[in-house]
Amino acid sequence: ATPTAIIVGTGKGAERGVLIRSAQALEILHRVNVVVMDKTGTLTTGKPVVTDIETGTGTGASGVSEAEMLRLAASAELGSEHPVGEAMVNEARARDLVLERPERFTAIPGKGIEALVNGRLVLLGNQALMQDRGIGLNGLDQRAAELAAAGKTPMFVAAGGDALGVIAVADTLKEGSVEEVARLKRLGIEVVMLTGDNPRTAMAIARELGIEQVEAEVMPEHKAEVVKRLQAQGKVVAMVGDGINDAPALVQADVGMAMGTGADVAMESADVTLIRGDLGGIFTAFQLSRRTIRTIRQNLFWAFFYNVLLIPVAAGVLYPVFNAAGGVPDSLGFFFGGQGFLNPVLAALAMAFSSVTVVTNSLRLRGAKI
Repeated sequence: ATPTAIIVGTGKGAERGVLIRSAQALEILHRVNVVVMDKTGTLTTGKPVVTDIETGTGTGASGVSEAEMLRLAASAELGSEHPVGEAMVNEARARDLVLERPERFTAIPGKGIEALVNGRLVLLGNQALMQDRGIGLNGLDQRAAELAAAGKTPMFVAAGGDALGVIAVADTLKEGSVEEVARLKRLGIEVVMLTGDNPRTAMAIARELGIEQVEAEVMPEHKAEVVKRLQAQGKVVAMVGDGINDAPALVQADVGMAMGTGADVAMESADVTLIRGDLGGIFTAFQLSRRTIRTIRQNLFWAFFYNVLLIPVAAGVLYPVFNAAGGVPDSLGFFFGGQGFLNPVLAALAMAFSSVTVVTNSLRLRGAKI
């Protein structure tokens, strides 16, 4: 009753681009009530572009043009594989700016980078990084707040101890992401967005997606802690991610779901892989799990129904009735022997019919519209 439904269910999922690695994951999915989604690469395309370049007015920023500030920032990011850094490098190359490979490069998790470009120390990161290094922003923080409120990610650029300006990048939402979030919410599932962006940017993007719960400024190593906190509240949590730094959270979650377009480590850590990399696969996985569990329950009902009804009959529960009536009536002679026991041939047929029933019911999943 159970294995047949699970086999058909996982096969149906594979046809729809949803690879479920275990029966346990398929069973837990129908109980999930919170989905935590990493923003970059899951809800968005993961390919941000430069949208704004604002130079500062401080002493160190005087005379620095937008092109020169972008050149410095892009040169510093040549040693980075972060999507934001790639956006700056791509924008600089599109403007035919000459970039210099940094002599030294240091990534500062959750804050930004530090690089030595042609003997000049360049800092590129969020406001927390500037504060840590004691760099005055000279009003740039207000402009950054405006950019963040518009759903963009502002990155401050500093060189030689002075703030030069701010460069904003924006990541476009994946096609259909708004509709898929709405569909999950209609299933009664809470959706939580997880991001390293500042709260203003995070909330702006969340509003666009229709998500109310946001975990902003989450460092990569703290993603699993967010999942733990939700689980401590009694929630059954599914984590959806695509990057290397999502792997610990995917393992921690009750069900980990990885985008097939993401890192191999994420897919290895996950219970479910969404081959096509679109959010529609999440909804499909939940629907498939619910249909499969419903089918298993139907199968178990019919299996128990046949056994509870016919095993007592086969064991002779009607014997006292027939004995009191003076024997088995001739009209029922084929069904019951002289002692009032069920004909073994019919018992075997009933048992076979029970098995055929659950297999046939499970195969109905193949034609289900999910």
